[in-house]
Amino acid sequence: MAGSTPVSAIAEAAAPLGKARASVSPWREAWRRFKRHRLADWSLWLLGLLVLAVLIGPLIYKVGINDVDFKSRLASPSAAHLFGTDDLGRDLMARMLYGGRISLAVGLAAMLMAITVGVLIGAIAGMARGWIDVVLMWLTDLFLSLPQLPLLLLLIFLFREPLKQAFGIEVGIFILIVMVIGGFRWMPVARLVRAQFFSLREKEFVEAARALGASVPRQVVRHILPNALGPVIVAGTIDVAAAIITESTLSFLGLGFPPDI
Repeated sequence: MAGSTPVSAIAEAAAPLGKARASVSPWREAWRRFKRHRLADWSLWLLGLLVLAVLIGPLIYKVGINDVDFKSRLASPSAAHLFGTDDLGRDLMARMLYGGRISLAVGLAAMLMAITVGVLIGAIAGMARGWIDVVLMWLTDLFLSLPQLPLLLLLIFLFREPLKQAFGIEVGIFILIVMVIGGFRWMPVARLVRAQFFSLREKEFVEAARALGASVPRQVVRHILPNALGPVIVAGTIDVAAAIITESTLSFLGLGFPPDI
C-alpha cells in the first residue's frame, strides 16, 4: 500500500525463528540416524527377509521335515529338494526353515530374559548407594566367575526330566534352555546399565527433574533409562546371537531339542 513502511530484511529473517519447532521423540531421532547408515539399513532388510522366510516359509514350502526317502539320500540341490537331502533322504531346506523358528524363538526369549534381569539389577545398583550396590555387584561378579558350560550341563541334567513331565517335551525343553541361557547372560547388561546410570544420574536434566520434585521411579523411567537404552540394545543383539550359538552347542551335545522336533 502507498505510504506503508516496508518490512526490513532482518525482520523477515528473524520472523521464522519465533516459531516453535516440533519436538522429536528420541525413538524417531534414533530411527532417522539409523536410516542414514546405509549398511545398517540394508542389514535390517536382510534380517527381515530371513525372519519372514523362517516364519512363513514352512507354510509355502510344504515338504515334511521327517519325510524319509532312502532313494534320495545325500542328493544334490534340485527342483524337488532345493537344498538337497541328508543321509536319511530328508529335505534340508524344510528342516532348516523349521529349525530356524526354534533358534529364533530361543534367541529372542533368552535375550528378553537377560535384558530384563540385567536392566532391573543394573538400575537398582545404579540408583542405590551403599550396601545395596555392593551386594548386587558382588552377586554379578559371582555369576561371572562361574564356569558356564559345565553348569549349563549340570542344570539340564537335573531339571530336564521334571520339566518334560510337567510341560511336555517341546515346551519343557524350551523353558529349560531359555531359563538356563538367559540366566547366565544378564551380568554384562547389569554392569553396563549400572555404569550408564552412574553417569546419567548426575546430568543437568536429571538434576532439574529432581529439583522439580520428580520421584526416583519417574527419574529412572522418564529421564535416565531412555538415555541408557542405546548400549542395552546393542547388548541385546549380541545376546540373541550368543543364545542361538549356545542352544546349538547344547543340541550338538545331545542336551538341546531332539532332532525330530
